[in-house]
Amino acid sequence: MKKSAGLLLFKKSKEGLLYFLVHPGGPFWKNKDLGSWSIPKGEMSDDEDALERAKIEFQEETGQEIAGEFIPLSAIQQKGGKIVYAWAVEGDVDLSSLSSNTFDLEWPPKSGKILQVPEVDQWEWFTLNEAKSKINPAQVSFLLEVQKLLESNI
Repeated sequence: MKKSAGLLLFKKSKEGLLYFLVHPGGPFWKNKDLGSWSIPKGEMSDDEDALERAKIEFQEETGQEIAGEFIPLSAIQQKGGKIVYAWAVEGDVDLSSLSSNTFDLEWPPKSGKILQVPEVDQWEWFTLNEAKSKINPAQVSFLLEVQKLLESNI
């Protein structure tokens, strides 16, 4: 079973809580929006520390390091079966300063043509309602869990 680890970055603003999500790069995702965004995350091996993998993936997909209090969230299972472990952390990133690593992709499939594709092609801050429509449906529970945790601490 595949496993991933990621971080859900949030910040407080005059509009309320904002959540940082990323859009996957590459031709498959090019014209997909609703339900396609994700927390910055990546696959991990069984012997890896999940929080360390989450921090590495955040840096690879944004070019930024994140520090702070990492709040463990309940793991979820996505439609394809992948288990995703996540931590919420309060912080901020300047969208204009972000950059993603790249990977090689054969496109179209079985064509022999190799494209270098960014792992992430867009980054954005969203309100809870916007984020709920943009994020992979299985990851909505991360947003709701953070919202509930923060409301109980206010």
